[in-house]
Amino acid sequence: MAKSIKQQLFSGVFYTALAKYSGVIVSLVVAGVLARLLTPDDFGVVAIATVIIAFFNLLTDMGISPAIVQHKSLTKRELSNIFSFTIWTGIVISLLFFAASWAIADYYESEILRTLCQLLSVNLFFASATIVPGAMFYRNKEFRFIALRSFTIQVIGGIAAVTAAFCGAGLYALIINPILSSILIFIVSYARYPQRLRLSWGLTAIRRIFSYSAYQFLFNVINYFSRNLDKLLIGKYMNMSALGYYEKSYRLMMLPLQNITQVITPVMHPVLSDFQNDRERLAVSYERILRFLAFIGLPMAVFLFFTAEELTLLIFGDQWMPSVPVFRILALSVGVQIILSSSGSIFQASGDTRSLFVCGVFSSTLNVAGMLLGIFYFGTLTAVATCITVTFTINFMQCYWIMYRVTFGRRQFRFLIRQLLSPLALSLLLAGCLLPLQITLDGTHIFLSFIAKSLLTFSIFGLYIQLTHEYDIGGVVRKAVQRLRKAKKE
Repeated sequence: MAKSIKQQLFSGVFYTALAKYSGVIVSLVVAGVLARLLTPDDFGVVAIATVIIAFFNLLTDMGISPAIVQHKSLTKRELSNIFSFTIWTGIVISLLFFAASWAIADYYESEILRTLCQLLSVNLFFASATIVPGAMFYRNKEFRFIALRSFTIQVIGGIAAVTAAFCGAGLYALIINPILSSILIFIVSYARYPQRLRLSWGLTAIRRIFSYSAYQFLFNVINYFSRNLDKLLIGKYMNMSALGYYEKSYRLMMLPLQNITQVITPVMHPVLSDFQNDRERLAVSYERILRFLAFIGLPMAVFLFFTAEELTLLIFGDQWMPSVPVFRILALSVGVQIILSSSGSIFQASGDTRSLFVCGVFSSTLNVAGMLLGIFYFGTLTAVATCITVTFTINFMQCYWIMYRVTFGRRQFRFLIRQLLSPLALSLLLAGCLLPLQITLDGTHIFLSFIAKSLLTFSIFGLYIQLTHEYDIGGVVRKAVQRLRKAKKE
């Protein structure tokens, strides 16, 4: 059984990573082109519309998707009833968002924002309609198909956005990708898992998963404000340009976070939910993943801190230089966030969404307090970034305290500390080596500076991993060479 679980995790992560990292190239190209064609004001306006629609999207999902993955005994009729519920609520909430567009535009004193919100209401409906057929892919562990679907649609949406930008669509080019992607994802998902639409609201089936989905939904709501209130307030009380710079810094910080954790966490819940009645086995399995994430995330935070200027200039161009100090501060939180983002899958897999909700309440309260302090007391983007970085660190500690004490039922934290000590030592070693290199390369061409810092980082990382026997890189290389020689002889 253990081998089967390991194989499922590896297969899921492999196919998800293949699509995700191929998609990174596409997203970077698209982001780089649009950043040079559009202004910070354009990105600021679209950021507001995207943040607001994300909230309405939470109202349509209501924690239903992970509940379908967790409840493996749902019948076809119950799934059809849940599908009908998402369709009807999707229509209602899409119309509410469309109607709210006038109030949103008046609040931010931006007429174009009204049109953007009205167009994005289409996205809202199709996202809601995709919930049930989309969740079926994860419940049945069809990670290969999910990866292929995601990458193909990302390429199509990226091409459409860039083409529109070159044709003079302006900031409308920024919303073409999400709208088109939501429509295509629904078409593909529904074709694979067609559901019968019923005239009823399907409340009987909803009640069956309510105890699980309710806490998930409440967590999603408070987590939304924790993640997005800063953008809403900056857009209102500073200006759209400031929001554009902040959003670009935040997006750049989230790029490695999303492209690492979103490769692993979507696989964790469907696979590890098989251990929901064996908490000890779930804990041991997760600690291996946690250690792996720590070895990636903590050194990456150091690397991003020292290459903040190079990355911003290489990807977005000179006009985004004001984003550099903000990105450098936010980069310090990347390691903690990469580890922390996997915790939700464990709470879900164990069926303990109540603890997930409790963690979310504490985290959101602290994050919101930090945002308010940075915006209204200090009044600078760097202060907001600093406050957010501090709150993420505190939230990390409280989240794992609850996980170990309540979800796993473990009273000792040496199990957690043991997974973090070696990655922390590697990160400090990297910082000690990159600091003098940063001073030495001051004034050097950004491309050469980035290459030098990258080579040093990867060299130290590889040597540390090999010498501490965390991973036998040399053994893997030798086996690969042996396979090649054997293949040539045959």
